[in-house]
Amino acid sequence: MSGMPASSPRRLIASAIVAFAAFGAFWGVWGASVPRVQRQAGIDDGGLGFALLFVGGGALPSMLLMGRALDRWGPRVAAAAIAALGCAGAGMALTAVDLPSLCAGLAVVGATSGAADVAMNAVAGRAERIAGRPVITRAHGVFSSLVVLASLATGSAASLPVVVPFAAVAVASLAAGAALLATLGAGSGDGRAREHVPMPSGRGGIVPFVLIGTLGALGFAGENAHQSWSAVFAHDELHSGTGLSAVAPAVFAGAVAITRFAVGGLKAAHARTVLLAGATVAAGGAALIAAAPTLLVAGLGLAVAAAGTAVLFPTLLGIVSRNVEESRRGRATSVVTTVSYLGFLLGPVYVGLWADAVGLRAAMLAIAALAAALLVLTPVFLRLSGLGTSTPDARERDGRVPVR
Repeated sequence: MSGMPASSPRRLIASAIVAFAAFGAFWGVWGASVPRVQRQAGIDDGGLGFALLFVGGGALPSMLLMGRALDRWGPRVAAAAIAALGCAGAGMALTAVDLPSLCAGLAVVGATSGAADVAMNAVAGRAERIAGRPVITRAHGVFSSLVVLASLATGSAASLPVVVPFAAVAVASLAAGAALLATLGAGSGDGRAREHVPMPSGRGGIVPFVLIGTLGALGFAGENAHQSWSAVFAHDELHSGTGLSAVAPAVFAGAVAITRFAVGGLKAAHARTVLLAGATVAAGGAALIAAAPTLLVAGLGLAVAAAGTAVLFPTLLGIVSRNVEESRRGRATSVVTTVSYLGFLLGPVYVGLWADAVGLRAAMLAIAALAAALLVLTPVFLRLSGLGTSTPDARERDGRVPVR
């Protein structure tokens, strides 16, 4: 990646944000279209659950491969990955007429989604490094916002064929990829893009990134657990109607977006404090949900939990971005993202197991326990990784790590 011409910071930031918007739009459309895709494929709930496994199955290997591709061929690969996701979604919507075709389509969606996830985070990390100001957290806020907006728009267009919103996202993804490609090919020569900031002495290899990814997995596990189970909790434990129960995930996603925009401008020096505060708030929100006597109180707990979890992964990714040399940015981003994604996949399963054993209310306390574990492990893993002690610029000033 380091051999690429540097891009104008403003253009690169804008292109990264557009990519996050397209990514969020895709998942918003998908979330709102699942029931219609299920009916089109003619499968029951068990079949749908089986088919959804193919998303993760396609995503995990592609995440690791994309990191190597980025480091070998440069960030222009990101443009192709982002464009491919929208096309894969439209193709899946057109061809999913039974279980085998749906599984195949979702495997391709998972693969392109995983690649796009790593790619756009690597580009946002590059933009943050070049610009010298926070980018990643606000870009994730754009993603969360577009998930909500696209979901609502898709719901309002339920009378149209199921492929229509996916086709619209495909057009947006192609445009986002083209914009990113144009930006990366137009570099402004900003010398900071060629800086190499090596890992701290003795902390090479992938271990530091696995440690950071493990923290991300704890955060993502709680985030997706709330997204997946909040409507069920509202319906089963608080006896709210189907319509009101469906509001719960939207409350969570909206609070995530608002929080990311609100704290997105915090400087790198506050990263550790943000992580510890986020874990504390997330634990408190989950505990409040567990004790909630009414839907209003549960909604407040969801908003609090969302505020806590919203800052976790973007902050961790920012720490990595500031402490990795440009030639390893793709692999570092892919390791952190892949390990974190495992938590995203397993979070809802974790809650389901606890709910079967002790009930859904107590399972909310199990989510709080994940946040508590994150609170305890954050300072330990940051220290062991060597990534949380200081920023690259500070180490350079101190003479401990030269910029080559």
